[in-house]
Amino acid sequence: MTPAVQLNPERHWQRPAMLFLLLLGWTLFLFRDTASGIVRIWMQSETFTHGFLVVPIVLWLVWRKRATLLPLQPRPNAWAILLLALAGFAWLLGDLVAVNALTQLAFVSMLVLLVPAILGLAVTRAITFPLVFMFFTVPIGEFAMPQLMNWTADFTILALRLSGIPVYREGLQFVIPSGNWSVVEACSGVRYLIASLTVGTLFAYLNYQSTKRRVLFILVSILVPVIANWLRAYMIVMLGHYSGNTIATGVDHLIYGWLFFGVVIMLMFLIGARWAEPEPSVSAADIDSVTLQKSPLHTQPSAAPRIEVAALLVAMLVAAPLLGRWALDAANVAGAPQLATPASLSPGWSAASEPAAVFKPAFNNPSAEFNTSYSAAGGSVGLYLGYYRQQDYSRKLVSSQNVLVTSKDPRWAQVSGGTRETSFNGAPLKLRVAELRQSGATGMADAARLTVWQVYWVNGTLTASDTLAKAYGALYRLLGRGDDSAVIVLYTPKGQGEEGHARLQAFVQANAAAIITLLEQTRQSGQAN
Repeated sequence: MTPAVQLNPERHWQRPAMLFLLLLGWTLFLFRDTASGIVRIWMQSETFTHGFLVVPIVLWLVWRKRATLLPLQPRPNAWAILLLALAGFAWLLGDLVAVNALTQLAFVSMLVLLVPAILGLAVTRAITFPLVFMFFTVPIGEFAMPQLMNWTADFTILALRLSGIPVYREGLQFVIPSGNWSVVEACSGVRYLIASLTVGTLFAYLNYQSTKRRVLFILVSILVPVIANWLRAYMIVMLGHYSGNTIATGVDHLIYGWLFFGVVIMLMFLIGARWAEPEPSVSAADIDSVTLQKSPLHTQPSAAPRIEVAALLVAMLVAAPLLGRWALDAANVAGAPQLATPASLSPGWSAASEPAAVFKPAFNNPSAEFNTSYSAAGGSVGLYLGYYRQQDYSRKLVSSQNVLVTSKDPRWAQVSGGTRETSFNGAPLKLRVAELRQSGATGMADAARLTVWQVYWVNGTLTASDTLAKAYGALYRLLGRGDDSAVIVLYTPKGQGEEGHARLQAFVQANAAAIITLLEQTRQSGQAN
């Protein structure tokens, strides 16, 4: 005989569902800036337009599990509440140094963790895939673009040479007899990869039941678009080469690319469908049997008081990161930095009458900056300092938009990059190094090529790493030291062999201490009392 409570199994969901929805709305309200930032990226970037579809798909996937969810007893989980607090702290760290990827991942993590925190592990297990799929709302993945661009260039050049076409390569640019080509952001294939991974993951979940098949198909959905993009790039260059650059250029370039990608992905799904595993059917009698045997409704009392206490705790934990950010901002009030442009640094190095080169790094919206050349008997060296204070999402030192040279720079192109060990202000330091080539220049003339060194200064700490610069920035903010940071860029004509590096090393040995002192003085200027 069925217990009376089973006649209305949805009653035990009323209070937990109401509290969950209230907390969901509370989280969305508090972090509305992060949420709107995600939506704004969906609207502005074709790479992440699929984000508009993810939320409806997640709701549909959860709705499909309603028969499984209904008999389960929602009950909060303490470990999930702890993880929710950690996600909030991660959001705070990301917001302190304006890292969109971290704040957005932490925000979506908080939304997902609300489920086990309030509704429990049994409910979470029943809808694990929809919750994981929710992370496809986060517009992340462009960090892989540089590596994907390098792989595309490597494959294209190898394929061209195997086709008997001579190729001269410098970095991501290469020359063949019919013209010049370069691998830019649109050629990386990151759009194809993210689109394929999103759709492929959903396809694997809906069409396969075994974990092995699902994982294998997801791996295929990663590999296929990468290889397809290599073939696409090679195909476009070959079409341009044999047509005298009359087709596969401009808009045709993108159209042919998407058509080729569409055909490849369609074939991938058609082949994958051949091994589809139908979802096992469950009769109403089976569901009733499982409900009676496994449902805790008829054996355990309601956990409503625990859920209410957990909901109150979760509400406070969700608000804590914003309160922490407000407190740190209140303690970090400072005026505009005063970055002086010294006429000379150490003896022997004075402001040059002619610049080392007409070059300026593409660092956006600094609080203060200067770009000056200094000369000595050994030649001239350009010094760029970009100083950042009161950083936010529109003004920050480390950003994917802050580079030495953009791909669309009409004057300069970066042809190589790496790191170099040197001595800076008496201490060993690993610097970033790069070689730039003037657009349209040929040969190795001094004026056509630059040797460049770059390093970050974060509140007195030097590093060449983007990740460490962000980590130091977050640490110093938490310690109440503010967010003063700067980029130091040195550049000089390359010359022959190591001539450019030797000139920069001589400049650093003579002037590193003066540069650091200048930055320290700038940090003190405008600081709150």
